[in-house]
Formats: sequence, structure tokens, C-alpha cells
Amino acid sequence: MSPVLAGVLQLLALIVALGLSYRPLGDYMARVYSSERHYRPEKWIYKAIGANPNVEMRWPAYLRGVLAFSVVSVLFLYLLQRVQGSLPGSLGFVSIDPDQAFNTAASFVANTNWQSYYGEQAMGHVVQTGGLAVQNFVSAAVGIAVAVALVRGFARSRTGELGNFWADLVRGVVRILLPISVVGALVLVACGAIQNFSGIHEVGQFTGGAQQWNGGAVASQEVIKELGTNGGGYFNANSAHPFENPNGLSNLFEIYLILVIPFALTRTFGRMVGSIKQGYAILATMATIWVGFTALMMWTEFAHHGPAFELAGGAMEGKETRFGVGGSSIFAVATTLTSTGAVNSFHSSYTGFGGGINLLGMQLGEIAPGGVGSGLYGMLIMAVIAVFIAGLMVGRTPEYLGKKIGTREIKFAALYILVTPALVLCFTALAMALPTPVHSMTNSGAHGFSEILYAYTSGANNNGSAFAGLNADTQWFNTTIGIAMLLGRFLPMVFVLALAGSLAEQTPVPETAGTLRTEKPLFTGLLVGTIVIVTGLTYFPALALGPLAEGLAA
Repeated sequence: MSPVLAGVLQLLALIVALGLSYRPLGDYMARVYSSERHYRPEKWIYKAIGANPNVEMRWPAYLRGVLAFSVVSVLFLYLLQRVQGSLPGSLGFVSIDPDQAFNTAASFVANTNWQSYYGEQAMGHVVQTGGLAVQNFVSAAVGIAVAVALVRGFARSRTGELGNFWADLVRGVVRILLPISVVGALVLVACGAIQNFSGIHEVGQFTGGAQQWNGGAVASQEVIKELGTNGGGYFNANSAHPFENPNGLSNLFEIYLILVIPFALTRTFGRMVGSIKQGYAILATMATIWVGFTALMMWTEFAHHGPAFELAGGAMEGKETRFGVGGSSIFAVATTLTSTGAVNSFHSSYTGFGGGINLLGMQLGEIAPGGVGSGLYGMLIMAVIAVFIAGLMVGRTPEYLGKKIGTREIKFAALYILVTPALVLCFTALAMALPTPVHSMTNSGAHGFSEILYAYTSGANNNGSAFAGLNADTQWFNTTIGIAMLLGRFLPMVFVLALAGSLAEQTPVPETAGTLRTEKPLFTGLLVGTIVIVTGLTYFPALALGPLAEGLAA
């Protein structure tokens, strides 16, 4: 079988699996967030944290819950790393330095999972399992909760109440993420991923000495790393490591885990607003971009000419032979179009245009299908922008799902789409202008610029993947990327929840003959065009200095 055919068949199998899961999972999540019943374990949690899950919250109270929980999470994870050397199960590793502990705490709480350390050489079992894996669950649940709050803003009227953050958080973990993770971990163990609490072992004798490996609860952390679109690997090689991702089957399953909840949330959206067709329109937009990016990535990585490339079946440098060009390309696009920092190949080794596709996927806002929760609310913000543009074209007050998009709403949407580009471009400019940060670049010229642009794009968009080649374990990068991750996660949430509150207070506008039909293919095309144009205008100059210049010069 040719490598190209193998890649296409993997893509088709993935689409079928996602299609079979779409309806049942989407409907189930709609029931979870619409139910008034509390399970007994959930009641125990509410009692322990002193929360009343039956109290409805307006958007400022909901936001305070998000921020308070996240601040406590950052402090807890930071302190856990700082005292690691005194904890049992530390495997002899010392406590983490302050700048790196801050970076890692910010990273995992912001659902970014950027890693500037070697996981198997820095973190013991307690920090990995009791700190990082726990944040993989709760940070993902926070993202879903904010998305559900925005959906309620569209669904409700004449009230500013958006639900209860603590109930949404707990239900996301207990009813959605935990059950799927248990089953997924068993699948990964069956595929060959390890799951233990063993110590450090010496493996074989090599030139210069023996190689050391440590075990860990890898399968259970791997499954939520992908399912929650987190991405932080137990090992430095991440999903290219055979302990995390043993073979082609596990690779395809991990891609499925990354995509299944973000895509299914469009069904949840349709159910909660009372129009399945509206959910299909958002799904069609996400799927169009995802399939287009995947096809383009596979083409650019397979299309290289020359004896070495032809013998390898494509651009194989930096890719695992277990997965090949097809499996690596699908994985790369899935992670950079979602907020998942996992990698099964090294993006710095991709072709110039391939690296640019990975960058552009994050710069779109990771909305196709995006991270768990963040992808849906990001796409709905773009839908608001799209209907505003359509309203300007016909001279009519824009409406979406029966809600008027007025001055207040469009300001919140505009601020949302401006925050991340401002963080990315300002921090990249500072890093290139100052004398010290550029010393961390392995490469010079366009490729070196892409390393730094990728780092801040990954951090501010809460992705977490690395271009490789950049030494990010410095005080400058640990601090500035940490700040970019926190601001890139929580500032947009402020505008999302403020928009949700504004929408929930409105009285629904009756549909007329002049109402834009947002469930039709025409609107899907308008939405795709809006996303591409807004992103292109924002990032094109930076992309022209980096991956585009490198690709055209190759």
C-alpha cells in the first residue's frame, strides 16, 4: 500500500468514527448541562467546596467563579512543584525552579500544557499524577463550562442568568471527562501504552553508558491529555514516544480523542438553542476548515521531489516511521486546529509551507473544531462577526439566533478577536528586538523567526505545541510565555461571558423575511470567509517573514 493511500484511509476511518460518535455524545452533553439532578458524588464535592449548585449566576458571578478557581489552581500547582523534592514518589528529582514552576502552573491551568522541561527528567509521580493530570481534567471542564454559558446566553431571554459555574465544572469532570477517560485509558493500555508507578530503570548498555527510563501512570494521563485538548506529555518526546503512543492504531485513537468532544459540542449547541440545523451549520464550518487544512498538509508533506523523499515516501525527517507522513500530518493539523499541545512529530522539521499550516491553524483561533469548549465559543464569536458583516452589506441590524447584535455585543466580539493577536505579535516583536531572547534560537533567518513566532502563537492561543529548535527554558521565555498563556486564556473568557450576559438579557427578535438564515450553506461560506480574511489580515505580515519566506526560498 502506498503511503498516500494509507494516509487517506486513516483520514476516512477517522471521519467515520467521529460521525458515529457525533449524535449520541452531543445529545448526552446537552442533557448533562440541562439536567436539574445532582448525583451523589457531585453533592459530596459541592459540600466539600461550599458551593450551592442550584443558585443561578449572572455573568460577573460566573466569571468570578472561573477566575477564583483558576487562581487557586495556579497557586496549588506552583507550590506542588516547588516542594517536589520533599514529596514521596519524586523519583529523586529536585524541586522545580521558580520561573519554570510558574510557567508550568500557568500552562496547565490555562489548558495550554506548554512544556519547557523534560518530563521524564523533572517531574515525579506525585506532580505528574496529582498535579498535572488533575489540571488536565479541570481546565478542560472550565472551557466547556464557559462555552455552555455562552450557549445559554443565546438560548435564554429576559434574564442575565447563565447557570452555575460550580455545577457546570463538576458535571463536566464527573459525567463527561472521567467516564470517557476510563474507557480510553484501557484502550491505550491494550495498544501498548504503559501504566504503572515504577521507578527509574537502566535499559541496556550504549556508547557512553546505560540509558535510563522511568515508568508512570502514562495511559491515564495520555487519554485526558488528548480528550481535554491539553497536550502535556509524560515524556519529552510527547506522543512520539512509544510509551505514550505505541503504534498506528493508538495514534489514530488519540487523534479521535482530540476531536470528538469539540465536534460533538456543535450538536450540544444545536440542542440547547432549539435548532439542530444551527449546530450543523457550525459543524460544517469547522469540518470544512479541518478537512481543507488536513488535505493541504498531506499534499505539502507528500509532494516533495528528490530521491531521498521519494524513497521515504514523503518528507519523513522529524516523523516517526510508526506513523508515516499521513498519520503525522493528520495528527499535526488536529492538534494545531485545537488547543492541544501534543505532537507525534516535530513541526520544525516540516516543510516551510507545512510549518506555516501549523502556525495558521493556531492563528485562526483554534476553532476548527478547536479546544474543548474554547473551540465552540470561539466559533460563535466569529459567527457574531459574520452576521455583523452581513448586516452591514444589506443595511439591516444584524441578528443571530433571534438576538440583535448591537454596539455592545460587537464590541465584546471585537475585543475577543483582538486580544490573542496583540499578545502574539507584541511578545514576538519584543523577543526579536531584545539581545538575549534571540540567543535561544537554534536557526537563523526565516526559520529562526518562525521558532519564536510559533512559541508565542502556541502560548497565547493555549495550544502548547512547540516548533522545536527553540530553547524556551530561560527566565525570559518561561515568564513571558507564562504571561501570554494566562492572558490568552482568561481575557477572552471575560468578553465571552460578558457577551453571554448581554444576549441573555435581550428579548428575542421575531424572524422575518429579511432575517439572515444562519443555518444555510450560504452562511457557512460567509463564516469560513470571515475567519480566513480576519486571520489573514492580522497575521499575514508575520507569516510572510517566517514560513512563507522559507517555503518560497526552498
